[in-house]
Amino acid sequence: MSTPRHDLVHSTPVEWTVRMLTLASSLALGLLLLVTFAGVVMRYFFNAPILGSNEIIELVSVAVVMLAMPGAAQRQMHIRVDVFDGLIGAFGRFAGDIVARGLSIYLLTLLGWRAWGKLTDAAEYGDVTNMLSIPLWPFYGLLVLGAALYAIVLAIQLVDILRSGVASSE
Repeated sequence: MSTPRHDLVHSTPVEWTVRMLTLASSLALGLLLLVTFAGVVMRYFFNAPILGSNEIIELVSVAVVMLAMPGAAQRQMHIRVDVFDGLIGAFGRFAGDIVARGLSIYLLTLLGWRAWGKLTDAAEYGDVTNMLSIPLWPFYGLLVLGAALYAIVLAIQLVDILRSGVASSE
């Protein structure tokens, strides 16, 4: 049995925020599966496809991914390739963790900033999907939220790594 972690990234506020986002992502995934299943049944058994089901699936996919990313980062459930860990040693892993998180924070901040611009434009001009006229700005908002919270989790991990002086994989 693993011992509970007590670093900043597993603090109570971060843990609860990540849990709520993961729950929302799970609900969005359930909706995605339900719409996909209903679309297949309606199309192939009743020859009556659901109008706009592709739009729903595309937009809900944004929610699934962007709401799950902070939780995956917090629990370090992302794909990690450790081919060179033995060659670069503990200091190399430590430096690599710092560089990787720093670059990721920068890129996520850039993504969030650009998505914020798209959100304001979509809200101002009333951008909607073609078939169902679903407003697009909330989905840009999910993109901003997911990128920002992912960057925050990575920043907290960066602080934890710098405080401990140990790479996160150890």
